[in-house]
Amino acid sequence: MGGGMALLFAEHGVTVSLNDPSEETMDQLLATAREEGLQDRLEKHGSYEDLCNSLSSPRIFVFSLPHGNVGDAVVDGLHPYLDKGDIIIDASNENWENTQRRQGKLVPQYVQYESVPASVSEKVANVWISCMGVSGGYQAARRGPSMCPGGEDHALDIVMPLLQKVSAKDSRGNPCVAKAGAGGSGHYIKMIHNGIEHGMMSALAEAWQIMTMGLNMSYDEIADVFAGWDADGELRGTFLVNIGADICRQKDEEGKHILSIVEDKVVQDVDGTEGTGIWSQLEAVRLHIPAPTLTTAHFIRLASAFRADRKHVKNAFGGEFAVEEWAETAKADSKKAVLEKLRKAVYAAFLAAFVEGLNIIDQANKQNRWSIDYPAVMQIWRNGCIIRADYITDMLAEIFKDPDADVDLLHSKRIAQELADAFPALKEIVARAVQHNSIVPSLSATLEFLKYSTNTVLPTQFYEAQLDYFGKHMFDLKSEGAGKPETGKHHFEWKRA
Repeated sequence: MGGGMALLFAEHGVTVSLNDPSEETMDQLLATAREEGLQDRLEKHGSYEDLCNSLSSPRIFVFSLPHGNVGDAVVDGLHPYLDKGDIIIDASNENWENTQRRQGKLVPQYVQYESVPASVSEKVANVWISCMGVSGGYQAARRGPSMCPGGEDHALDIVMPLLQKVSAKDSRGNPCVAKAGAGGSGHYIKMIHNGIEHGMMSALAEAWQIMTMGLNMSYDEIADVFAGWDADGELRGTFLVNIGADICRQKDEEGKHILSIVEDKVVQDVDGTEGTGIWSQLEAVRLHIPAPTLTTAHFIRLASAFRADRKHVKNAFGGEFAVEEWAETAKADSKKAVLEKLRKAVYAAFLAAFVEGLNIIDQANKQNRWSIDYPAVMQIWRNGCIIRADYITDMLAEIFKDPDADVDLLHSKRIAQELADAFPALKEIVARAVQHNSIVPSLSATLEFLKYSTNTVLPTQFYEAQLDYFGKHMFDLKSEGAGKPETGKHHFEWKRA
């Protein structure tokens, strides 16, 4: 990942000083540079002091590391050699609170520490490499990632021309990098980007299984469907749909689909290589934001990781709740109609994922006073990132042209209309999925999200009475109006102690 970005910077005329604990890693990167004719633009350095001495002032350091203590170790190692005006760009999938802590540590030395993550498979990487530990993103690291910088304006002004040079470009040739906001906002937005990504990935995977097991479609037929979705309509220009077609088509030398041998295990949350999915769910809960499309997607990832345990549970139950074929869709006309409803259902989940994610970002922005630039975020998400979705981003960019736009997009008439139009299709797909045991956590969670978000008669009326019964938690009266989310003023002695 970091090596790919080092080559990308070199390809754009930047002289890159490399540092990595592994001599072999740097030698392999230099060998690749020689193969690509870039050997004159990369040089390795064995110590932080040597690395720092190789750079002119103001020195710009870029690293992409595993999240956690590794970043602290690198900053501590550099610290004795840093001068006023030096800029450190942390391009890792780092926890935003770690970022802000390091920013605070370096302020007294007048060293600028900026957070510039890129998308999951397309994160910005290194000019110099402190540690080659980033997972994922090796393809975009070489061709140009989407980047989401946050930090002090004057420091970002210095590095922005460099980032614009190597970033992904949208269809108009504009760079997909912009100043997102202050403090750790860059890492925070990237974290929620990944949460949105997980919701979208789950919804699309659920649609894939409906097609392959419910509608009895071949991988090649599903590839054609995905290609059609990507070409036109609400899912046009969607990265995940686009690569979905490619995944369904890829075959080995014997003509066997690669997808057919892939196990149903997603382990990145469990094995420690990925933290952003976990953090995004924790943030939704911490900030009291309903985000079921995102959260439910995370739960199925966790369940999938423990395949051996699932086999044990299956044995305990004496079998599984087997996914069934949707026999009533056997006719071509019926299958075509179901596929169109499935497309709309997937779109509803995708759009709900954006709505939920942006609500989380908005609350964090208000708490931290980052002054997030939402039109800039939309530009960052236009290309080079996993959640690229042209129709959705175009729509959101238009909404955010109004500087006073409400970031809670459920308040937007345009978004409400889009979700309302998709609701009947989503409802029918989920109903059929339930009938045939199809596994649809994110699609069904999206349906429930829309139902309880728009409804003013929730079963929590009874829930609240239970809380008051055993805990004297108080309640509001219907006659008092909506009110704020505050403790009620009334209690009824349902049963005397």
